[in-house]
Amino acid sequence: MQVEVLSTDELGDRSYVVHDGSVAVVVDPQRDIDRVERYLTAAGVAATLILETHIHNDYVTGGYQLVQRTGARYGVNAADPVAFDRLPLRDGDTLTAGSLRVRVMATPGHTDTHLAYVVTDTSAPGEPPAVFTGGSLLYGSVGRTDLVDVARTDELTRAQFRSAHRLADALPDEACIYPTHGFGSFCSAGPATGEDASTMGIERARNDALTAPGEQSFVDTLVHSLTAYPAYYAHIAPRNLHGPQPVDLSAPSAADAAELTKRIAAGEWVVDLRDRAQFAADHLAGSIGIMLSTQFATYLGWLMPWDTPLTLIGEGPGQVAAAQRQLVRIGIDRPAGAAAGDLDTLTAPNQDRRHYPRVTFAAIRDIGPHDIVLDVRRDDERAVGHLPGSAHVPLHQLLTRLADLPPGRLWVHCASGFRASIAASLLDRAGCDVILIDDDYSYAVELGLASS
Repeated sequence: MQVEVLSTDELGDRSYVVHDGSVAVVVDPQRDIDRVERYLTAAGVAATLILETHIHNDYVTGGYQLVQRTGARYGVNAADPVAFDRLPLRDGDTLTAGSLRVRVMATPGHTDTHLAYVVTDTSAPGEPPAVFTGGSLLYGSVGRTDLVDVARTDELTRAQFRSAHRLADALPDEACIYPTHGFGSFCSAGPATGEDASTMGIERARNDALTAPGEQSFVDTLVHSLTAYPAYYAHIAPRNLHGPQPVDLSAPSAADAAELTKRIAAGEWVVDLRDRAQFAADHLAGSIGIMLSTQFATYLGWLMPWDTPLTLIGEGPGQVAAAQRQLVRIGIDRPAGAAAGDLDTLTAPNQDRRHYPRVTFAAIRDIGPHDIVLDVRRDDERAVGHLPGSAHVPLHQLLTRLADLPPGRLWVHCASGFRASIAASLLDRAGCDVILIDDDYSYAVELGLASS
């Protein structure tokens, strides 16, 4: 039995292909299934079974389309109200794919209908099982339990605790654990380790759900650890229940300088993918700077009003294409347009350009009497430590709380500079006088400006 890990670092998730050398099972595939298809071709195996551990909230599944393209069986919980034909799975079911044997285990908590899959190779009876745990048992922690219904968080957290113990009771120490979440995904709860591999023996010794002194202690700790999650999650599960349409990663229509100006004037989102230092130094007035990085789609999807026309500005077509790949995973399928190249060629005669200062925390020593330091980190981050006298509006609340901002020049910071750069661009777009603190918060602590 071979297990191929397909990481989606941008969302902190993993998909898996497990095969016996000729037949493959695919677990929780991301929407850009060309990655899966390339691996299947390179390995010379055929996918005959596609499995979903749950109806995902943080990404649009590629399972539905992969089934259309391969003719494989599509295993989804029988209780999920999907709008398409599937192989309805229930706790205790056993499936086969070549020499692989798949046992279905109900593991509610992250969602009501969550399943885990225990895969063994009948041709290698001495080999330990591979357990695909989705959002139930992660490396060091578990999936969050407030996505189905906030009012049911306590109930589902208790279910998550019992599911983790059910897996631990059913599996040997050497069983290899393969979670979908836990590598930076906001679907994680608690301090997931982010390590590359684990076994049930390791998790018994360190996992929050398995080392807590009791169920109530676990519930109290997990609920306290829950933080804000991206607003676009609300749109993902309904799309996965319906059956997502095929991905179109072809180049968007080109937007010239005049078109960019028109779209900015109309209040559309024109997003500049360039490095945040470049954006601060020179950008089209009214554009928004979200540097293409592993967190790009998460924060664009979190902040942009859903279904707002989106135009991308990149240094070249490759940067735009990379952004598109990230966006389709969260259901933003087709940008309204894109522009690439030198900013001078993208500036219409009637289009203003803007810039704002970019500094380190050391510059705060020169702050003026009417200047304000604005912290855009999450509430849980600020609770650990902050700059005395600073204002606080989490980035994900900024657009709805612009009226709450104090008057004066705003010095914007986060933990590393990435979120602050987005906030600075939004504030600049709103007409604020802004300075970007593009620095690591630990330096503010080192300078004695902030508590740890």
